[in-house]
Amino acid sequence: MQVNGQVVTELGSKADPLRDRITVDGRRVVVRPELIDLIMHKPTGVVTTMSDPEGRPTVRDLLPKLPTRVYPVGRLDYHSSGLLLFTNDGELALRLTHPRYGVAKRYHVKVKGVPDSAALEKLERGVRLEEGIAKVESVRVLRSSGTKTWLEMALCEGRNREIRRLCDAVGHDVEKLKRVAIGPVELGRLEPGESRLLTDKEVRALRRAVGLAHP
Repeated sequence: MQVNGQVVTELGSKADPLRDRITVDGRRVVVRPELIDLIMHKPTGVVTTMSDPEGRPTVRDLLPKLPTRVYPVGRLDYHSSGLLLFTNDGELALRLTHPRYGVAKRYHVKVKGVPDSAALEKLERGVRLEEGIAKVESVRVLRSSGTKTWLEMALCEGRNREIRRLCDAVGHDVEKLKRVAIGPVELGRLEPGESRLLTDKEVRALRRAVGLAHP
């Protein structure tokens, strides 16, 4: 056996399979990195990228130290907050972001004014945006003060600023937007800036939602 080109002769020698090049009889030993799935409560004023040329805070700044790199699944814009999923499982990420698998994301959205039943029906029926017809899977009123209204909206697609543009199209500008769930995984009481690993139960449910077996 060789580690980084050096023959190992001493018993008990250690190597890191994720960092070191290990070969046995000339063949490299490839170790699959541990799959990591975690969620973060992304605060407003943070961009969903691992680096930013403008020097703004990024979600990478908020991630805990991990044994391997993870990447955000989808995006939340700079002014939005809520649940953001990270993983190093490429197939899971692909299926969660592809509309054909129909994984709904739920949002709590504060809008100006009080949308009437016609506006809510239009959001569910479909609104024409620049790239075509877009719609929400469901929408309901959570509460209203008479001048502002909190809505709960579910969406399977992930077009750029889609909810903001949909609400604007029916005459109700978005003031706050918070994602509270992705499929079976909920934000819960996670505070802004905090993150946690998914439980085994959550991972199983999430993978089942996109037709993947548990690893």
